[in-house]
Amino acid sequence: MAPALTPPPVPPGAALLGRRAVLEALRAGRPVARVLVARTADVRGPLREIVQEARERRVVVQTVERRHLDALARGVVHQGVAALVAAAAPVTVEDLLQRARDRGEAPFLIALDGVEDPHNLGAVIRTADAAGAHGVIIPRRRAAGLTPTVARASAGALAHLPVAQAGNLVAALDRLKAEGVWVVGADAAGAERYDAVPLSPPVALVVGGESRGLHRLVRDRCDRVVRIPLRGRVASLNVSVAAALLLYEVARHLPVSDDRPRAPSY
Repeated sequence: MAPALTPPPVPPGAALLGRRAVLEALRAGRPVARVLVARTADVRGPLREIVQEARERRVVVQTVERRHLDALARGVVHQGVAALVAAAAPVTVEDLLQRARDRGEAPFLIALDGVEDPHNLGAVIRTADAAGAHGVIIPRRRAAGLTPTVARASAGALAHLPVAQAGNLVAALDRLKAEGVWVVGADAAGAERYDAVPLSPPVALVVGGESRGLHRLVRDRCDRVVRIPLRGRVASLNVSVAAALLLYEVARHLPVSDDRPRAPSY
């Protein structure tokens, strides 16, 4: 199971509580972002079947402190387990590539390496949709899932832009490179400025998480690593802001198709 962490905020009605409810939801194939299990719960006992079913369906099982489940349940008996309902069904990297093929376009994607804040993930999905990307790739583990909080932060974009959950982000990047997609990572120590590199499809942008940035193996898979210049005193940008700059640098090179002015929705 994933290590004990603080789960993301969950609005009322976005979680299933109790062993039977969680198990039946998994068996029925209902989209589940992740299963939360109390750290003190005995997973060799009644919860064993839930953990096994979740793993077979490639749903992340995360241990949390019991007090977090108590806060989530708001007085309802949770029996040491809860399931966060997915706001959208994840797709595969192949689905994203096929989406580009169906449109007769070169792939334009963004991968997030360990973004755990659901608001940041939602903001990136919103910007990626606005910039014309074909989809977003996130790791299945150590990342925010497709929860209702993410859907709300995306301002509805999650309903339109597919998000692929990769079991291994490095393998996903290798798959993209095999299809001729140029993989460009963003890192403060990048050798080139992002606006000095011709960022245009086929391209997959890779942005790191809130605290660690790009993992070494992910960085090593990038064809080029670029930096965003910082002239003030801050050491870094918010991940969603950095992603927005990169996404629109790519969008700047896209053919003009439907660039109609729309009512602002900020």
